[in-house]
Amino acid sequence: MFSEISGALPDVLSDFTPGAIYSDRERWNGVPQAVRHVVVRDAEATLARAWPLITAADYREYTATGNRSRFETLYFTRRRMLNDLVLGELVEGNGRFLPGIVDGIFLIAEESGWQLPAHNAYGRGGPRLPLPDSSQPVVDLFAAETAALLATIVALLGAALDSISPEIAARVKREIEARILTPYLGRHFWWMGDGDERMNNWTAWITQNVLLTTFSLRTDQPTRRAVAEKALGSLDAFLKDYAEDGACEEGVLYYRHAALCLHGALTVLDRVAPGLFAKIWRQQKIRNMAEYIAHMHVAGRHYFNFADSSAVVEPCSAREYLFGKAVGSEMLAAFAAADRAEAESPHLPGEWNLWYRVQELLTGPAIPKTEPNPVSGRDIFYPGIGLFVARDGQFSLAVKGGNNGEGHNHNDVGSVTLYKNGRPFLIDIGVETYTAKTFSPRRYEIWTMQSAYHNLPTFSGVMQSAGEAFGARDVEVEFGEARARISLEISGAYPEEAQLRSYRRTVSLLRGRHVEIVDTHDGDRPAVLSLMACVTPVITENRIDLAELGSILVDGAGEIEIDEIEVNDARLRSAWPEKLYRLRLPLAGKCLRLQIN
Repeated sequence: MFSEISGALPDVLSDFTPGAIYSDRERWNGVPQAVRHVVVRDAEATLARAWPLITAADYREYTATGNRSRFETLYFTRRRMLNDLVLGELVEGNGRFLPGIVDGIFLIAEESGWQLPAHNAYGRGGPRLPLPDSSQPVVDLFAAETAALLATIVALLGAALDSISPEIAARVKREIEARILTPYLGRHFWWMGDGDERMNNWTAWITQNVLLTTFSLRTDQPTRRAVAEKALGSLDAFLKDYAEDGACEEGVLYYRHAALCLHGALTVLDRVAPGLFAKIWRQQKIRNMAEYIAHMHVAGRHYFNFADSSAVVEPCSAREYLFGKAVGSEMLAAFAAADRAEAESPHLPGEWNLWYRVQELLTGPAIPKTEPNPVSGRDIFYPGIGLFVARDGQFSLAVKGGNNGEGHNHNDVGSVTLYKNGRPFLIDIGVETYTAKTFSPRRYEIWTMQSAYHNLPTFSGVMQSAGEAFGARDVEVEFGEARARISLEISGAYPEEAQLRSYRRTVSLLRGRHVEIVDTHDGDRPAVLSLMACVTPVITENRIDLAELGSILVDGAGEIEIDEIEVNDARLRSAWPEKLYRLRLPLAGKCLRLQIN
């Protein structure tokens, strides 16, 4: 799709300006006063803070202990502080934040490596080196993000920085050439794409930021052409791993680093080669990818989640709205506008990508304030990842088929997620704070990654196995006026030790009535079904009550047991209360039937 355009690139590729430049006071003065006040307040608070010190010991901590959050807190705090100062200066325009901006630029320019310790390797899954080698830079997600941050600052504040010293912009350009452009053009990193090798969010995310960096700086035409041609190949490598339905196998959280970054990359390309990419915006697959987030929404900040995505996601920003407009989806644009209106802050204070924040300030005020869009009333099935979604006025139901070789997988084939009146009923826990173990061969020792902590059966302790070979089969889907239903065989997600001949799961939404789960088991080991909840369950004979939320009528189970799980991890606590519950229902015979009211 993209590579075929390479030969048609114009001789001169234009500049890309990631927003309004500093001297365009009309645009920056147009930021609403209430927003201006918050932006300047944050910049003033940042001026009073000390910049975080990052030592070699901080960098080495990841390989020494596996902890990645402490270093990353220091690293991202620097970038957010610089963001705040830049936005304060752009909005206010009187120069008082410029000295702090220069300090932040030089602090980052003097870091030994821009790649995270967790990504400090030269091959996919290769050993992480304890310290960065400045002579051989690694282009990872955040090296590219850092380059985009500095390039955006120079593009928007260039004249003001030059008035202090031309060495500021010159230093930024030297560092970007050495750390990003030279390695990008001179070597192959796995995320660039190579034949049939599977790509993930890294491909679109890094490619967007390399394009943003290259065309925001005053780079020469040979460099621009070489970057553009390589980027087009990478974007094709990224797209090949999406089915035509556009579903993101990494979950809704990664949509924003995957499909939404594809939008960012296309936005840059469209600007530097006007008209050349118009046909790509019109591709149905691109539109499907864009609309995915709207179909995953349940209510408020709750989304259907699986893989490493949380059930609670930040509201949309201007980016989703612009994506909807670009692909001609008024549904997505309306959804994003309504969802964005629920955001607590209008300037994305937690974001480290300056371009996104600039878009929010300059584009956000023009986004119409709309009522919440009733997109959540739609049923949909994504055959590419086997994801079934059905709803009525009370229940929102999702069932995940697919296989256990998908990106950020949790061994969750056949798991059910259910909301009632917008509240979580049967939950997918999500993922704890990332550590070295999360992306290591020991990933499935982590409890949140195990099928026993999803709404799935276990057989004498035998759980699902990881890998593309372990998946659902014989999937049947039905959407009707009175009923939505999915039936799938999930025995193939378990290893031979489970001694399963068949485990057929059928999940039905009987509209306006209730949800039914019918599991039929044929195997030699006893089956125990786990059900995950965030509300204290009360067990009576053949019945589970979840406070005022609702009840589950049980037919075909033995004595039900409850495990209480303390939630101490910060990432999990952003979505769940301090206690979660696992109900364990032993199958008394060959069939277990649940009626959820």
